[in-house]
Amino acid sequence: MTTPIIDFVRRYAERNAARMHMPGHKGRAVIGPEALDITEIRGADELYHARGVIRESEENAAALFGSARTLYSAEGSSLCIRAMLYLALMQGKPPVLLAARNAHRVLTSAAALLDIDVRWLYSEENSLLSCPVSPSALDAAIRREQPMAVYLTSPDYLGHMQDIPALAAVCHAQGVPLLVDNAHGAYLRFLPEDRHPLTLGADLCCDSAHKTLSCLTGAAYLHVSKHAPAVFAEQAERALSLFASTSPSYLILQSLDAANAALATDFPGQLANAVHRLSALKGRLAAHGYTLAGEEPMKLTLAPKSFGCTGDGLHDLLRAQNIECEFSDPDHLVLMPGPATPDEDWRRVERALLAVPRRAAIADAPPPLPHPARACSLRQALLSPQAQLPIQDALGRVLADAHVGCPPAVPIVTAGEIVDGDALRCFRYYGFETCHVIK
Repeated sequence: MTTPIIDFVRRYAERNAARMHMPGHKGRAVIGPEALDITEIRGADELYHARGVIRESEENAAALFGSARTLYSAEGSSLCIRAMLYLALMQGKPPVLLAARNAHRVLTSAAALLDIDVRWLYSEENSLLSCPVSPSALDAAIRREQPMAVYLTSPDYLGHMQDIPALAAVCHAQGVPLLVDNAHGAYLRFLPEDRHPLTLGADLCCDSAHKTLSCLTGAAYLHVSKHAPAVFAEQAERALSLFASTSPSYLILQSLDAANAALATDFPGQLANAVHRLSALKGRLAAHGYTLAGEEPMKLTLAPKSFGCTGDGLHDLLRAQNIECEFSDPDHLVLMPGPATPDEDWRRVERALLAVPRRAAIADAPPPLPHPARACSLRQALLSPQAQLPIQDALGRVLADAHVGCPPAVPIVTAGEIVDGDALRCFRYYGFETCHVIK
């Protein structure tokens, strides 16, 4: 019997690649192997009904993050996003959510399952991965849509960050809670200047601890603010348990527990050093001619077409030198170093990027993103019979998939929307060949 997953992972570990991608532990040991993999035996407490050791650990995390309540997820921020939408419904308001369109696909699938009507906030920028929202645009949209909550993704995949203090002030002035997908920003709390969305005004916030902290993949937090509606803290465990597995990983929970000790002691200093190191590297890369994007302090995003490379092409050059990046597309390359990144990996990345010869700039730009018309609700589309078609045959059809592409991004078209000519041009540019439509 073959073991292809084990074989692949072990081969990758043996390569000693420079891990410029999540998780934040960068392959270094966090806890231990199978001997520590238990279930909810006596004394081990019960996740989502935590009254013992898990509750004690969560209260430690709450103190570190400054929350009214912090709860653990062993199923990533995806579980937390579903719980946040459920909690927003608990206010008893009409099920309308105002969301910046660069959302993770789980937002659309969760909204469909909960029968929430999502009204999208668009941006004037033509970016598949970013959707900056201005306070004035948000204020007008809240007055127009009367939502039960506002949902933002910050930081986004390119490292752009929303103006959370200003946007939170707009929400709270109109009595609307702010929900933030902060999956990429757990570390922001521990910068010399705290930039975590919870500190800046979010009512509910989820962090993927594994992305930027030394936690196992799947480790995440759901944070409830001290100024949030009381029902959020009261119903948070129930919200998580509604969608969660009844067999949580105690390896993941132990890594969250171990993170508390690191966050309370060594991590802030290590983070400050890593931020300084990445800032200096960004400066040298800019001086070499690279165009950088995003202001997130622990993400390196290059827009290399001005340097004569596509993002995918530059990724291939780095991969040939045993450097694996987080993400690439035709226009961007994203690297995610961190405090756990070894010194030699920092040097390898810098040597490799500075050794790339500059070529003539690549002029082609992505086509304009469409503003597709809606034909039916997310729920109707996702629960309808579907057919998979080549994109050229999908013109005029209603998309039945929750999202086209991942990571968190502006969907070209989402479920319930009509595929138009602008959408087809975007599909071709980003390499999509088929899509699912309603029969």
